[in-house]
Amino acid sequence: MTPLARTLEALLFLSPEPAPLGALAEAANVAQEDVAAALEELGAEYAPGERGLVLRELAGGWTLATAPEQEEAARRLLARPRTPPLTPAQSETLAIVAYLQPVSRPEITRIRGVAADSASGTLLERGLIEESGRSQFGAVLYRTTPLFLKLFGLNALGDLPDPSAWDPTPDEENDLRERLLSAGDVRAGRQGHPEQPVLGDAEPEPAGEPVA
Repeated sequence: MTPLARTLEALLFLSPEPAPLGALAEAANVAQEDVAAALEELGAEYAPGERGLVLRELAGGWTLATAPEQEEAARRLLARPRTPPLTPAQSETLAIVAYLQPVSRPEITRIRGVAADSASGTLLERGLIEESGRSQFGAVLYRTTPLFLKLFGLNALGDLPDPSAWDPTPDEENDLRERLLSAGDVRAGRQGHPEQPVLGDAEPEPAGEPVA
């Protein structure tokens, strides 16, 4: 298969809709006649009966579609319940754990400004975070799991995006600064006890139970 045909294969795999000839040519940075020739080559590679996919021209564009003989198996797979996407609260909690791990739930609460028990509980159930021992003050610590790395396409935690590359708006920057300064004041004013409850954002714990 020629390099251009492989490029088109990748583009069609990524495109959620049939891709017009012009769009493919623009993405591949080649002439439309070159794309047409490469599509013929790709069509031969995906000829009916050769693979589980076929190359089809639909709705004014080109797409890779399931071969007719594979449709029944595809329907059974797609009929399975899908895991819902993460909510903003869950995504924010997961980001805090990813960058600050191991980190306790009360610390997450102080950074977010709201209770973290629901979000962290869901992340635990979905296998994205796990317990990682306890702090010296008795709070459960959390870290990310190998499933987190797999789902986010990371080889290691060192592959996480550099926060310094984030370009926040002035309002976002001020809000983040206030949260971090508040968390720092709490730590400094509580004799270094980051898990000690703070009015307004402490998570209720049963009497006699360690903070979690």
